[in-house]
Order: sequence, then structure tokens, then C-alpha cells
Amino acid sequence: MAMDSLNLLFARNGILLRIDFGMIGRMAAGWARGRVLYGNPGEMQRVANEKLYGYIAHYAIGVVLALPYVLGWYLLVGGPVSPVWAIAYGVVTTVASWFFVFPSMGFGVFGRRSPEGVRAPLSSLANHLFYGLGLAVGVSLV
Repeated sequence: MAMDSLNLLFARNGILLRIDFGMIGRMAAGWARGRVLYGNPGEMQRVANEKLYGYIAHYAIGVVLALPYVLGWYLLVGGPVSPVWAIAYGVVTTVASWFFVFPSMGFGVFGRRSPEGVRAPLSSLANHLFYGLGLAVGVSLV
């Protein structure tokens, strides 16, 4: 929720690209049908309720990515989970979008074929920093 809230704030001000949940939903629907890689985003077929699927996939991925951090910290380091390292971990998750999500959507590694150019990977980096901040707040409250 931190990622999405901060993304909305910065996207409204033209600083970042807004997260496209419809596109995430189309990509997730493709995954469900066994299609993991597209040559370009136009190959992704629109699906009914794609925005809803996008939100579900987005939040499910966020939870799934949080588990290795929390469990890994507990098993490997022990003691309370570090909020500072949660922020770093959030930033590191950008690798998943640069090397898996962008190529899966047809934008290539780092989103280099995105019509938005360098704003795509930089927005992704900022969004994952926001994810890390949210994760830090979450582990601090628990």
C-alpha cells in the first residue's frame, strides 16, 4: 500500500509513471494461460476485470516478496527484523521488475523498449524504494 500510495502522489505530480494495474492484470492473465513472455505490450490480450486481476497479482507478489525477507532474516540473522535492511531489500526487488516483469510485458530488460524511456526503470526503482519503506514500517509495527 505504501508503494501504491506514494506512486499515486508522485505520478499525479508528473515525477513518476503511474502503475498500470490493467497492464499488470493482462500480464498475470497471460501467466495463468502459460504465456510468460511477450515481444511487445500490444501482444497482451485485454481481459475482463484486468484491473482487478492486476491489483490481486500486485499485492500477492508484494506479500510473496516480503516473506523471504522476514523469514530469511529470522532464520539467518535472528533477532528483530531490521527496518533499514527492509528498505534495502525493497530496492533490491527492483531487479525482479527490470529482469522479469518488463521483459514479460514486452518492454525488454530494464524496460528499454518502453515508450517512456528511462522513466520506466527509474519509476520502478522509486516504487520499490516505496515498497521497502512500507515493509520497514510493517516490520517496525510487528
